[in-house]
Amino acid sequence: MKKVLVVFGLLVLVAGGALGYAAKRLYDRADEPHRGYSGAEVFVEIPSGTSTRDIGRQLVAAGVVPDERTFRIALWRSGRDRLLQAGEYRFRDPVSALAVVDILARGQVHLRPITFPEGLTRHEMADVFGRSELGTAEAFLVASERVELVEALDPEATDLEGYLFPETYALPRDATADDLVEAMVAQFERIFDEGLRAQAAARELTIREVVTLASLIQTETGLDAERPLVSAVYNNRLGRRMLLQCDPTVIYALQLAGLYDGNLTRDNLRFDSPYNTYVHAGLPPGPIAAPGATDLRAALQPADVSHLYFVSRNDGSHVFADTLREHNRNVREYQVNPFRRRRAEGR
Repeated sequence: MKKVLVVFGLLVLVAGGALGYAAKRLYDRADEPHRGYSGAEVFVEIPSGTSTRDIGRQLVAAGVVPDERTFRIALWRSGRDRLLQAGEYRFRDPVSALAVVDILARGQVHLRPITFPEGLTRHEMADVFGRSELGTAEAFLVASERVELVEALDPEATDLEGYLFPETYALPRDATADDLVEAMVAQFERIFDEGLRAQAAARELTIREVVTLASLIQTETGLDAERPLVSAVYNNRLGRRMLLQCDPTVIYALQLAGLYDGNLTRDNLRFDSPYNTYVHAGLPPGPIAAPGATDLRAALQPADVSHLYFVSRNDGSHVFADTLREHNRNVREYQVNPFRRRRAEGR
């Protein structure tokens, strides 16, 4: 009998040890990185209201975690089973079940970037949006007419031209055009802060006038160093009640009318539109593009110079002049003569 009891005790110890080892193995498995999918990456879309059990099944089916038991243990160890958030998640590297729970609990959803360069019109932004995976150009255009978003800034706005701040935005896959437009206007408000608003008030300019002037500066030069100089030219001409004669305003007018073919002719400069600053004095009725932060600052902080004219050097930069005679000389040197040389050379 004593031998039987000893043997039984040994069996109990062995079984207990085996169970303890198995339990520890399961406990530790939640820490082990896993990658059960063959592609470069895998996406898991978790709808709102999905149970933790179904989330586990999705993760197993996608190869993100090895099995549902490991996922349940990871949930138990983390204590965050009620914190998992819906959304689209991307996985590329081996990751432990505990790390997966942490990613879902913190809502680290996959964000899709979309970039809007400075100087785009809202129609051009709509084309960028339409080429993304986020929605259609038509949806963006509709959203870009939500003038209530800028009513406090610009009660005269008929659309959001100029107020859709150009930069890169990172959005979840289910983001809408309205979500993006709201983010762009909010970013504009952050950039056009109280300091800039105070400067506008000191210069007796409305925010609409500042943004309009900044849009002209943006479309005339791509060099930050030149923006205050271009601003000075336009501010000086406004002060003298001279026509601004800004080519991009004519292009914008033609685009609105569906008449721009990529070329600007002398006849175009006479096109009758309130945006045509060759025909109408003062600023155009509104922005013609999306200015960046340097353009907005330049509009309010023009260089202390007396320039009234500038012409392109055909290398991305411009040469500035105070008098028409000096300007005409620059036009001959940088525009007329190079054209004649190219024509004589048959180019």
